[in-house]
Amino acid sequence: MLLERAFLDGRPESMRALYDRYAPLVFTIAMRSLASVPDAEDVTQQVFVAAWRGRVGFDPSRAPLQAWLIGITRNAVADAHARRAREGRATDAARTGATDHIEDGSAQVVDQVLVAEAIDELGEPQRAIIRMAFFDELTHVEIADRVGLPLGTVKSHIRRSLGRLRTRLEVADVAS
Repeated sequence: MLLERAFLDGRPESMRALYDRYAPLVFTIAMRSLASVPDAEDVTQQVFVAAWRGRVGFDPSRAPLQAWLIGITRNAVADAHARRAREGRATDAARTGATDHIEDGSAQVVDQVLVAEAIDELGEPQRAIIRMAFFDELTHVEIADRVGLPLGTVKSHIRRSLGRLRTRLEVADVAS
């Protein structure tokens, strides 16, 4: 309880104690899922940076500190898997020359313009969050840190915005 209070009060020495106590657990969870020491180390660092920055979102009455950190770890591991998948798709596309199938570049330009217009129609902070997620390729945790919103709120904004974009683009696709 003393560590939780010091952590919530923003005392830097609490971060050291928090890291010493929970880093092995966070690293083990990340390592079991990612099977890569460098990736697990990166996730561990991301978790504690996110925890420090988002400590105002920690409520000891809802969950113990350990459970809260495990939740952050799960999100960071999921983000790492998503990043790996994106990188794998990009590597596969480069290796196979996936762009060879595009016969008419004008269709791709029209699609890009439609997507840009649909994103511009989103309100703030949804527009900024979608851009950070898909153009800047930031993880949900990184976006939450940047915009100062809870992780769950960022995820909700992304989910709802993608639904709106899908609806808007389906209408545009039917019209053309």
